[in-house]
Amino acid sequence: MKNRFVYILLLGVLLVGQAQWCLGQSSADLADEYYKKEEFEKAANEYAKLLKNQVNWPTAFRYVNSLLRVNKNEEADKYLKRQVRSENENKYLFEILTGFVASRGSDTLEVNKRFNAALKEAQKSVARAEQSAIAFSDINESKWAIRALLTARELSKDNSAYSEELAGLYRATSQNEKWLGELFTLNRFPEKREKVMASLQGVINTKDEEMLEKALYARVQQEPNELSYTDLLTWFFVQKQKFSRALLQEKATDRRLKLNGSRVYDLGNIALNNKEYKVAADAFDYVATTYPQGQLYPFARRLTINAREEQIKNTYPVDPSEIRKLINSYQSMLQEIGTNAKTLDALRSTANLYANYLDQKDTALTVLDLAIEMGKTDRNFVDKCKIDKGDIYLLKNEPWESTLLYSQVEKSQKEEQLGHEAKLKNAKLHYYSGNFILAKEILDILKLATSREIANDAEQLGLLIQDNTGMDSTGAAMRDYAAVELMLFQNKLEGAVTSLNAMQTKYGSHMLADEILWLRANTYLKQGKVDKAMEDLKQITASHGQDILADDALFMQGKIYEERLKDKNEAMAIYQKLLTDHSGSIYVAEARKRFRSLRGDVVN
Repeated sequence: MKNRFVYILLLGVLLVGQAQWCLGQSSADLADEYYKKEEFEKAANEYAKLLKNQVNWPTAFRYVNSLLRVNKNEEADKYLKRQVRSENENKYLFEILTGFVASRGSDTLEVNKRFNAALKEAQKSVARAEQSAIAFSDINESKWAIRALLTARELSKDNSAYSEELAGLYRATSQNEKWLGELFTLNRFPEKREKVMASLQGVINTKDEEMLEKALYARVQQEPNELSYTDLLTWFFVQKQKFSRALLQEKATDRRLKLNGSRVYDLGNIALNNKEYKVAADAFDYVATTYPQGQLYPFARRLTINAREEQIKNTYPVDPSEIRKLINSYQSMLQEIGTNAKTLDALRSTANLYANYLDQKDTALTVLDLAIEMGKTDRNFVDKCKIDKGDIYLLKNEPWESTLLYSQVEKSQKEEQLGHEAKLKNAKLHYYSGNFILAKEILDILKLATSREIANDAEQLGLLIQDNTGMDSTGAAMRDYAAVELMLFQNKLEGAVTSLNAMQTKYGSHMLADEILWLRANTYLKQGKVDKAMEDLKQITASHGQDILADDALFMQGKIYEERLKDKNEAMAIYQKLLTDHSGSIYVAEARKRFRSLRGDVVN
């Protein structure tokens, strides 16, 4: 019986305690809800109840602020005086609150007195300094919050402590040099680098950009062995598309710290992905030349040639003698390093150069057969070679051989990207042959492909077929257009231009008219006939200004003026027109960026 009584008693105590805790929780929630709704009279009443049991900064601040918002200043003053006189260990926080109340008037001496008193108390422990910083931030006293955090940093004896919090406060108070200093410190921690770069991104192309660049240079010079500063400077150059300067910086760092070329190699890959082929080639060549015994050597050797290949293939008209030099470079590399997993792709590149630029298709097929034999244990590599062979058979006008190879890869790769690529090529084969219904069925499936690039290509070709066969019952114009696209795939540029000239005469009022002009303009560019390309692009914008290719044609004109004709003013005028007339275009962001760069302005 006695044990039962004790059990009931303990249970009762527990339930009462739990009820009180729940009541406390509900009271706090209710008070906060009133505060958020700006029902400050009710909020003050609830916070007053809470403060009878426990005194803490958030509750005290909201209580005092609620009183002030309903003009109960005297009540707030009485409460604060009582707390400051008490022996409460948190009374330094009430000094801050008293200063906050004084700041609502004009008594700056009282404000400084109270805040300084709080900081003096905060010097007794890191925890007090941290809590003071929170309190100062809550009352929007950022400069005092900075002083509190610096106090906490000094007490902690860690010069990197609170860098993230200080960076935010320095930025808020326009102390930009100190802001950068804290970000640079924060950048030493790998897990914080993305956040640092996101913060600095907002400085790019603004009036503060020069300050950032100077600060980075200064840090690199002061601490040349601290790689986090070099990382940021290289990142800055990449954001500004100044790849040559980034490469100079990385080469210097590599020589100084003997880093085996790894950072230069990484920059080369970034440049290659950004189509900065010359810089990429220089980067890879540096690695291959400087570290001929290094692990990166075979990859750098291969990528040096690959980057030069991309540069040559994208310089119109393509020079056959430069293509032969590339083939010789690949062959020299294979003789030196041997044919292995690291160099097999060189055989694919060699084959495609023979087929697409030197019209040596049978030689290309022989090289690919050799590649397949040597890489037969790598299914992906073999399937890539089969796709290449399919393309070459199409160059030879042997589409049945092409579709056989594409279908083999489709079966081998199924839901993989290579399989989708092979399926897209089969759809294009049907398109080239004029079998638009079957092509469209395959393209509709591919619109759901996991690869965005393949899905986009499938959707564009599907729309082209849909838009230009629906109202043309014979499909004659679409068949002629598809035949020209096949000629272009086969690098028969002269024949394609001749056919496009005939199509423009025959189908001048057809829905395909702007597509014909667009295709011919791009063909002229491949031939290096810039003036003729510009004529077609201008005709698109003049006669088809409301059609789907109008913004494409405008953007292309701007690029030609900027990059080929070096006419800065005309390029700016074109980009401005695109921004004005086609505000919904996918090119708007790039056009605005190019326009501002040409004008040389910065964004405030």
